[in-house]
Amino acid sequence: EAALMAARRNARTVEMQDFEKAKDKILMGPERKSMVVPESERKNTAYHESGHALIGKMLPKCDPVHKVTIIPRGRALGVTMSLPAQDRYSYDSEYMLSQISMLFGGRIAEEVFMHQRTTGASNDFERATQLARDMVTRYGMTDALGPMVYAENEGEVFLGRSVTKTTNMSEETMQKVDSEVRRIIDQQYALARKLIEDNQDKMHAMAKALLEWETIDSEQLDDIIAGKEPRPPKDWTPRVPPTTGGDSSSGGIPAVKSDAEPAAA
Repeated sequence: EAALMAARRNARTVEMQDFEKAKDKILMGPERKSMVVPESERKNTAYHESGHALIGKMLPKCDPVHKVTIIPRGRALGVTMSLPAQDRYSYDSEYMLSQISMLFGGRIAEEVFMHQRTTGASNDFERATQLARDMVTRYGMTDALGPMVYAENEGEVFLGRSVTKTTNMSEETMQKVDSEVRRIIDQQYALARKLIEDNQDKMHAMAKALLEWETIDSEQLDDIIAGKEPRPPKDWTPRVPPTTGGDSSSGGIPAVKSDAEPAAA
């Protein structure tokens, strides 16, 4: 993919910028350069992605935030990309809780700064809920239910196996599971909201940088978190999508990855 990027700019050698663009395309999806996004949607997406990025920077157990963009890619209007500092083979409970908080950052930012709730957070909610449920039913990470597997049987269908799901939980146990999932989600949602409300100056700075440059990297994020003016991006050229007759866009918003899906990541 990097070689193709180099060929498109008629280069004789593959350079680091080609590898970077190739990595972005593979991990975040191809840019939708022809997509016309209304300014109100761009601003909402900028705050949405800034919410994810801020939580990712403030919680030490989150993977380092590598890049944030509001350039539409794949099905997303924006993406916050985190990359682990080293290979991971298992995850502890604090890491999973931090991931849940980070997923909620987008919706909370929309509520606090844009005073609205959009469909863009649907994928974030789905992933956060699944993480919380896995902590309870698969990984034994709660004291209330202990080290026991409560997950439903979702095995492959073969040799006449029933396609219906089976469960080894009683009605009372299912209520306990739902209660623990709700507790985890409420706690991490409250944590994410506090971090965003306590760091509104950093949120405004991130959103401003995204609206101006469309993409910011880890170095610029570090500047913003440190209260400095973010350094200008390297080799930045504004994206100029073709204009259309109307001020509307098709497609949708997350994740988280976004994060913002139309209904991303």
